[in-house]
Amino acid sequence: MTPSEPSVVRPKRPWLLRERRGVEPTTSMELFFDLVFIFTITQLAHYLIAHPDWRGAARTALLLALVWFVWIYTAWGTNWLRPDQAPVRALLIALMLGSLLLSAAIPEAFAGAGLVFALVYATLQVGRTGFAIWAVQGQPWLVDGFQKTLPWFVGTSLLVVLGAVVGGAFQEALWAAAIVIEVIGLSAGFPVPGLGRSPAERWMVEGGHLAERCQAFILIALGESILVTGSTLAQHLDLRMVGAFVLAFAGSVALWWVYFARSAPAAAEVIARAGERTGALGRLAFNYLHPVMVAGIIVTSAGDELLLREPGAPASTVAALFTLGGPALFLAGHAGYKAVLWRTLPTSRIAAVLLLLALIPVFVGLGVPVAACAAVALTVTVAVILADRVTRERASQSRGPRSPLR
Repeated sequence: MTPSEPSVVRPKRPWLLRERRGVEPTTSMELFFDLVFIFTITQLAHYLIAHPDWRGAARTALLLALVWFVWIYTAWGTNWLRPDQAPVRALLIALMLGSLLLSAAIPEAFAGAGLVFALVYATLQVGRTGFAIWAVQGQPWLVDGFQKTLPWFVGTSLLVVLGAVVGGAFQEALWAAAIVIEVIGLSAGFPVPGLGRSPAERWMVEGGHLAERCQAFILIALGESILVTGSTLAQHLDLRMVGAFVLAFAGSVALWWVYFARSAPAAAEVIARAGERTGALGRLAFNYLHPVMVAGIIVTSAGDELLLREPGAPASTVAALFTLGGPALFLAGHAGYKAVLWRTLPTSRIAAVLLLLALIPVFVGLGVPVAACAAVALTVTVAVILADRVTRERASQSRGPRSPLR
């Protein structure tokens, strides 16, 4: 090579990096890693049921956010690394073990197990990033990104550990601060003094893979909701309980339909073809909006368990919030998801969210049975599905055959 020729930068461990041959498939190792989070979602739903007040809801949200950070940043990592290679596979197995410990600590995360939760969280976030820096050596844009995220993960992890040490209201405040700082850092490109920032346009994301990963997590959350209702039904099986179970099951199917029937495959194509916008779209659609939908499923799952316990009981404020507010939260997250990807106003979802929230105080005041609340939530969700169908048919008639991406 002559002095005038530019040096070629080559990855030191190219066998650990995905080759970028179109949409990268989700591997069995990634799906195996996801299995731990079935337990996680169950733990979060049970925590919410055991603490049915505003503080319990806030704590559940904090726990979900921290757990989501562990999962989503692992999904981003495997967007660049090959899970079928032994070092990456070993990393994912270690992350599985840590995530299992994290989930086991959820019931006492604001009590005796808070420090265990915090130390495991810090180890997962910092350890995964350190491994990634080692694995991508020789790939400058990847090294740059991971090196800039590391100080942020160290800082937020220290806040989580400090919160667990001091406990009480300070724990909640410090964990909330860590989450806010994490969001700010991601939004700003994890700026580091002297090193600059890592803008989303440089992330070289394979969007179709990330979309598939998040779709898998939504399936996990929905599957957990069916698992919770099924286990509750098995404890006391009679005709009334079977009717309540069918209603809860239909609600889960309706949420699945809203997300998967048409928009999920089209969304994967939109993300995959976004070009330089892929990183920014992925950050908003996956890091920020998907946990809102997951939260909606968790709240709905808690409502389903209350439904199976006493389907004919008058709806308390908690029961109404769970059975009506859960689907509303899911639809709100999905409305944002559609608005971001397709740049349209999802009026049917917005109207459904407003209607469900407005009905909560009405149904509580009238003493409407829990089963009736769940039936109304199901009806509203089905109405959103039908509205989508009517919109597609009208668009098809007025414009002729169209792509789902238009």
